[in-house]
Amino acid sequence: MPGGDVFLAIASPVRRALLDTLRQGPAPVRDLAADFSISRPAVSQHLRVLRLADLVSESQVGREHQYRLNPEPLQDVRAWVTSYERFWKERLIGLRDLLDSGR
Repeated sequence: MPGGDVFLAIASPVRRALLDTLRQGPAPVRDLAADFSISRPAVSQHLRVLRLADLVSESQVGREHQYRLNPEPLQDVRAWVTSYERFWKERLIGLRDLLDSGR
């Protein structure tokens, strides 16, 4: 990861919403900022954090900066969450077995 932490990047609800919007396809800052009640410079700062975590890429199209989703770094999040899914599944199976043995 080129300098950003994916977990830190997705900690913000604004940044998660930006990623959700970019799932629909590339968009310029102007269009992305229109969806939020925060200023365009604030949206740009959130995009910078996402860019540092390699979750988005930026390109210049004419005079606009276009952003595109790069979902690969989210595999780290998926792996982390999956480990907890296994943990809770094992605990719930143990609880079920315990409750069934008391019948």
